[in-house]
Amino acid sequence: MSEPRYRLVIGNKNTSSWSLRPWLLMRRFLIPFEEIAIDLRAPDVKEAILAHSPSGLVPALIVDDEMVVWDSLAIAEYLAEHHADRTLWPAGAHARAIARSVSAEMHSGFAALRREMPMDFARIKPVERAAIGDAVEADIRRIVTLWRYCRQEFGIGGPFLFGDYTIADTMYVPVASRFRTYGVDLAAFGDDGTAAAYVETVLSMPEIADWRMAAEAEVAGQTAE
Repeated sequence: MSEPRYRLVIGNKNTSSWSLRPWLLMRRFLIPFEEIAIDLRAPDVKEAILAHSPSGLVPALIVDDEMVVWDSLAIAEYLAEHHADRTLWPAGAHARAIARSVSAEMHSGFAALRREMPMDFARIKPVERAAIGDAVEADIRRIVTLWRYCRQEFGIGGPFLFGDYTIADTMYVPVASRFRTYGVDLAAFGDDGTAAAYVETVLSMPEIADWRMAAEAEVAGQTAE
């Protein structure tokens, strides 16, 4: 039985953190897809997205031109269900439950970090420690704690949160990019080196190099406008 035909609708690679998640997941697990890029700065952006997705938001996964799955986590769950041979979630029931929990926490939480440090993938613009407010600090400390816990409890056998790469890593890669963009010294937020090493791990993936190249091209094009 042949695999479905997938088309993935995404936004700008420099700024659309939610688009990065399913794109990276599918690239990492070698699930073929066609990319439909939407310029989120275009004046007709809403109409352009609605032509593909009923939510009016990116990302969206079009399956065989018959159905649309929207929202990053919903897309990830759909792919995990339909590509069970690729182990998108950890194999063990305990690890799988924790992976889902930390993924859902990222999906619905960390509002202060996302608001004050939006993804700007191709740029480096360090923020002074004193300029980081209490709400963002609380988010960073929680993320450092989560990463350390996952690595210590489930990370034996590989460099990712649950050893091998999973959906949980996909959910946190845009966070890692924010820490790099804004020059966040994770040691100042309780890191013993685990979180900093994890940032280096995920941002060194070859798929991320491809995404970064495209993001840099976007920024260069905006500068030239």
